[in-house]
Amino acid sequence: MRLFLALVPPVEVRRSLLATMHALAGARWQSDAQLHVTLRFIGDVDRHATDALMLALRRERFARIEARLDGFGFFDRRDRVDQLWAGLSPRDPLERLHARLDRLCVGIGLEPEGRKYVPHITLARFARTMAPSAEQLAAWLGAQPLLPAETFAFDRLVLMESHMGRDGSVYEPVFEVGMTG
Repeated sequence: MRLFLALVPPVEVRRSLLATMHALAGARWQSDAQLHVTLRFIGDVDRHATDALMLALRRERFARIEARLDGFGFFDRRDRVDQLWAGLSPRDPLERLHARLDRLCVGIGLEPEGRKYVPHITLARFARTMAPSAEQLAAWLGAQPLLPAETFAFDRLVLMESHMGRDGSVYEPVFEVGMTG
């Protein structure tokens, strides 16, 4: 199973993000079902590790997290845009939850997360040959209205399984833990 831990934004937030997804050549826009905040990528694990992770999550209590959308950004690889995303703030609660989940995963025998954590919601991915130029990306960013500034809550932590498909990944919830106020 190829797994990750995520937060799913409320439907109103996803609608706002979906409204921005147009007019950028080469973008493979995410669908509504793909919009999430990855907290901890786990990767390919067997059923034993999955069961151990679900048991460890079940034993924990998680506080609800409030956030707001905070502009657009992108990740690049080898001087080309790889992903376009919407940022979240405040970052501290999400970064702390990421660190806590990383410790939980290490506690059940998984490798620690090696990458720096940046809280975001991926909007689009780009194939190596279809990445926008700096000018195209700047034009798209400049044409976007401000994202809604209202605070929203994440109230459930979701263990997702990723299935690779022809049109990108399909995410299936495997296990959920409620987050309380």
